[in-house]
Amino acid sequence: MDRAGARYCVQMLGAGWTEVVALVAAYVIAAVATPAGISGAVLLLPFQLDVLDTPSPAVTPTNLLYNVVATPGALYRYWRQGQTGGRLTGVLITGTLPGVIAGSVIRVEWLPGPHVFDLVVSGVLLPLGCWLTVAASMVLVTPRIPAPVLIALACAVGCIGGIYGIGGGSILAPVLIGSGRRAKDVAPAALAATFVTSVAGVATFMILSVHQHGAVAPDWPTGIALGLGGLAGAYTGARIQSLLPDALIRRLVGVLVIAIGIRCLWAGLAR
Repeated sequence: MDRAGARYCVQMLGAGWTEVVALVAAYVIAAVATPAGISGAVLLLPFQLDVLDTPSPAVTPTNLLYNVVATPGALYRYWRQGQTGGRLTGVLITGTLPGVIAGSVIRVEWLPGPHVFDLVVSGVLLPLGCWLTVAASMVLVTPRIPAPVLIALACAVGCIGGIYGIGGGSILAPVLIGSGRRAKDVAPAALAATFVTSVAGVATFMILSVHQHGAVAPDWPTGIALGLGGLAGAYTGARIQSLLPDALIRRLVGVLVIAIGIRCLWAGLAR
């Protein structure tokens, strides 16, 4: 079934069923993505556009709203397991917080062409995903990324998250895991940064919506439905992370990143 057919089926089900479909989809995506430190927002973005028909630019704050509601489930479970991310959490938040505010303003005021973002991200994620998948069982001795460089990277990723509503974990988590950090350390730090920056992003869009015409504020019913599904899915994903070997999580990250990269490449070439 193509995207038009999927969208038609959801529309035929009615408004109430639209939220049910959103909840179920978010649960599955969050449960699979959370062990790798990815909230799943990047995978829900095309789902919102192609199936739920969320208007633009409201799709961006709606995706960020999903992160706000969903990620506490994973963070609570990781906290109970003694995983807080340590110093890495503070470093990522320091960079992503100002970045997401800037990105939110750029999204509303200038609305840059998304095809450029799609092509650049696919160019970064596809080789990274292939490398993570192939090297999943290898012992990595890659030098750690220095804190100043990591803050700058997190700021750039936060800006991207503010523009496209993807949270940033989908880029930060594979880069950090690819640099040799353990998934159990990366996941809570990346998700904590995703949560804080998403709160800031939603607040920024709400402020901007006061002075803008059109769909700028989040689509609250859709965002909350997605978030509730993601909340349960994220808790499930965080719970099962301790049962999964690090090599399997690394391979899972690789597969997810390849899927995201292919999606971005397809979208960039199709525009």
